[in-house]
Amino acid sequence: MIKQLHISNYALIDKLDIGFNDGLTIITGETGAGKSIILGALSLILGERADSKSIRDTSSKTVVEATFDITGYRLEHFFNEHDIDWDDRECLVRRELSPTGRSRSFINDTPVALSVLRDLATHLIDIHSQHSNMLLSQPAFQLSILDSIAGNAALLEQYRHAFLQYKEAVKRLDETQREMEQLQRNEDYIRFQLDQLQAMQLQPDEDVLLEAQQSRLSNITELKEDLWTVESELNSEENSVLERLAQVAQRLEDAEKNLTDVEGMSGRVRTAIIDLKDIAQSTAAIVDTLNDDPAELARIDERLNNIYSLERKHNAQDVNQLIEIQQSYERQLSEIEHNDDIIQELKALVSTTRAAAMDIASRLSSQRHDAAMRFGKELLSLATPLGMKNIAFDVDFSTTDLTPSGTDSVQLMMSFNKNQRPMPVKDTASGGEISRVMLCIKTIIARHMRLPSIIFDEVDTGVSGDVANMIGEMMADIARTIQVIAITHLPQVAASGDHHLRVFKTDTDVESLTRVETLDNQEHVMEIARMLSGKDLNQAAIENAKSLIRHNHQ
Repeated sequence: MIKQLHISNYALIDKLDIGFNDGLTIITGETGAGKSIILGALSLILGERADSKSIRDTSSKTVVEATFDITGYRLEHFFNEHDIDWDDRECLVRRELSPTGRSRSFINDTPVALSVLRDLATHLIDIHSQHSNMLLSQPAFQLSILDSIAGNAALLEQYRHAFLQYKEAVKRLDETQREMEQLQRNEDYIRFQLDQLQAMQLQPDEDVLLEAQQSRLSNITELKEDLWTVESELNSEENSVLERLAQVAQRLEDAEKNLTDVEGMSGRVRTAIIDLKDIAQSTAAIVDTLNDDPAELARIDERLNNIYSLERKHNAQDVNQLIEIQQSYERQLSEIEHNDDIIQELKALVSTTRAAAMDIASRLSSQRHDAAMRFGKELLSLATPLGMKNIAFDVDFSTTDLTPSGTDSVQLMMSFNKNQRPMPVKDTASGGEISRVMLCIKTIIARHMRLPSIIFDEVDTGVSGDVANMIGEMMADIARTIQVIAITHLPQVAASGDHHLRVFKTDTDVESLTRVETLDNQEHVMEIARMLSGKDLNQAAIENAKSLIRHNHQ
């Protein structure tokens, strides 16, 4: 429920803070006092379009901020989905409008898109006026009424899951059929490409190994010369490295006899000589294995050229990617060969998921038909005392294919006169009749489910007397389960309120400003007395007001 509303710099409002309570809150005030302005400001935080013309002082921004008690509203999933800080007790919603026309929206001080603000608003508050009564003519809203009465929330969730599985199966089948058709059109091309790749008999990392062999064979002469030089320097007959090192070792051995500081060095040199002799022998052996092989080099060159050609053709970086492409072509041909089996499996999945969704949709439909009968009886019992004694009601069901809400299309049919067959609401009811019907519907729904807070904006226009009393009683009935705020000009409705706010206008030297005051019990009585008697307030009107209040709170 809404707890606090702050409005600044909006139309006739410089700054206004309004506190709200649970139960039924009545808002009254003279025509033009600013009741519609307050509603206009409230609509901003519900995601409605902003108009920069409503900014009172164009040197600063307009701010509308509301605090909601969301205890028990189960909105954590919504907040997590949109990455908004979650508080299971309160929610702060703010809308700012700059003089340039730029609008900014916040939920719990997190900037959000206007669409997110609008989505959240549907869970928080419902403004109901004669101008919004066309909601009753919308099939989706009519269906939601029956689901609320039937208590279909859990079954609807099951159905939506089943419907999603069915739609995903249909999508997979459609996509696979299109892919198969495309593959079949490309079969000759795929086979040609695959034959080329398979003929190469490519091996993993083959290009790396071939390039190493190519480099070795291409540089065989230089390699042999380098190794010959190494072996010759180490082990030539005259003045070789090994010969000179042997002389060094001998000198160190002589020195060790008289100088302990060089002890062991000759042994280290002898060890180095052994290692170098092994290197000399190894390089000589390697040189013997290095033979020119122009034919093998030519074969490698040709193989690499063919590989490079395929890499360019298939936009591959190496042989491993070519092998992956080859495997992809093989899979595609396998799919073509098993096309019928794949399609049949997917068709079977579509059939199975459709049957599951249809089964739940059938149960939904059955419960909706039962709910329609109960709804009709409740609606007639509530509407008849509201001056609609000739009202007749029916629900026209038609069957559709599977939709996100089931297989039912409904049309609420009503007539308000004798000998008139029921017709769609939009074709038969006046504005006042629709307002009263909507009030009855909200009363019924409130008995079956938790609704957001409701604001009734002068839905009692055009009624009086006992009908006005009934409207007040119905609003009070709804307010037993949810917060209700009613803007009214009728004293009978105002007398049903648990709380009373009066909107009035004051004048300064330069402007008129809208103000709101919270009335205590005595002021509540006096305001209703004024509504009864007009300007000529008298004791009779005061006693009448007290009587109305006592009657409506029995």
